Amino acid sequence: MEEIRARAETIVKDEETAEKLKAWYRQLCKRPCFHDEYLEAFNNPNTHLVDTDGQGVEAITDKGFVVAGREYEVDCIIYASGFEVGTEYRRRAGFDLTGRHGLKLSEAWSEGMRSLHGVHVHGFPNAFFVQPTQGANLISNVPHNLTESGRTIAAVVSAALERGAKEVEVTREAQEAWVELLLTGMGRIVGSADCTPGYYNNEGQDPGAAARYNVGFPAGPTAFFRYLAGWRSSGDFEGLAFR
Repeated sequence: MEEIRARAETIVKDEETAEKLKAWYRQLCKRPCFHDEYLEAFNNPNTHLVDTDGQGVEAITDKGFVVAGREYEVDCIIYASGFEVGTEYRRRAGFDLTGRHGLKLSEAWSEGMRSLHGVHVHGFPNAFFVQPTQGANLISNVPHNLTESGRTIAAVVSAALERGAKEVEVTREAQEAWVELLLTGMGRIVGSADCTPGYYNNEGQDPGAAARYNVGFPAGPTAFFRYLAGWRSSGDFEGLAFR
């Protein structure tokens, strides 16, 4: 983190601005900006940093916005609305998936997520999930996660077509074995109360017992991607039932 802070000091010419741009929090509380042009932009005469001192914007007016009692006139305001990643899957998907015997996904995951590789869920045949949890997890390149999930799904569907199967489903035994393996790891490595509220620490609230399942492969993302590639290339698709 000291190296990251030093970048601001080295690149930004105005000392006061550079000081305010330094990340004061510990590693992984937030994402420091590494873009080659981000810090350089503050050296432009038409770029100014408005420091809200953690209080945010007080008001939006017809002319601009107000911070600490001062109105800043602007031509355009861009709202960075953010995104959701740690909320209930049903909320993010916009629907509650129904599996065998009318089982809802929210019911299956009421005490925590259960899956194989974060892609297959017992009781939900032909349902494939494209997301990082219980796979490589979030501490990796997210598009890489999605690409590997897509490759895995394509390989499974291809195998089903070749076998003349109409359904693909992970067995309960394989799913439970995968979850048990995941729990041998160090658990969630982010989420400290020392961080400001955000999705890493459930907005500062206790995430509950189910959060212990929001983990990834114990050996790390690279090892998981290698494992998954081997699992696909073997052609056996161990843990899946084709019917």
